[in-house]
Amino acid sequence: MAPPSDFKPIIVGFLCNWCCYGGADLAGVSRFQYPPYLRVIRLMCSGRVDLEFIFRAFAKKADGVFIGGCHLGDCHYNPEGNYDALGNSYVAKRILENIGVNPDRLRLEWVSAGEGIRFAEVMTEFGAKIKALGPFGSSEGREVAELQDGLQAATELVPYFKLVERERFRVPKRTEAGYQEFFSRPDYEPLFKELIVDKLSMGRIMGALRAGLASPEAIAQKLRFDPAEVARHLQLLSQQGMVRLNSGQVELAMAA
Repeated sequence: MAPPSDFKPIIVGFLCNWCCYGGADLAGVSRFQYPPYLRVIRLMCSGRVDLEFIFRAFAKKADGVFIGGCHLGDCHYNPEGNYDALGNSYVAKRILENIGVNPDRLRLEWVSAGEGIRFAEVMTEFGAKIKALGPFGSSEGREVAELQDGLQAATELVPYFKLVERERFRVPKRTEAGYQEFFSRPDYEPLFKELIVDKLSMGRIMGALRAGLASPEAIAQKLRFDPAEVARHLQLLSQQGMVRLNSGQVELAMAA
């Protein structure tokens, strides 16, 4: 379904103070034209953009999220803070896709303080992309409340995701090519499913139980999960003492 022609997207932008914010300022001073969709949040480093920031922005119904930092190799911190932003963007896009949010709604770009024209061009292109996608939830074909439930589950697991990223998704080559190579490796997909997707799925199942659903079939239907996968996750949750299975019904254990 095409978005309405009068749709004006809301894009939350997390901009590095030293480079991208300077580029945005230069674009404004120089009167370079770009769509007025961006809502700027200035941070000292793009590496400070936590996964939680991204998930919460979408949960508040932002139509797009933009992260702008210094060019790789020019970070004012570490000096590799923007590599943290690069790694986060790879992980965030995969999590967003898993919960039903179009990953194209998230964009990461490197813009220096002297690249006002580039900033205007990037924002014009991204603004057009988000406008074409339409309001949050429309290109996904899902109710906003459903996406918000998934984002809430992802937000609650951010501390766990950080631990996994640090311990299991550590990129050996801190270069752009190194990150592309790491996240496209054949063994990354099963590792991501085991460590991230399965944990997120169990978190969403727990959320459905808290919402009052009591049968595996109802949970599978609400979450759009394969019933066999729901059964597998419920069995694991039962073994962990998080739920109780009784005659085809599921209930939360007291501790949960």
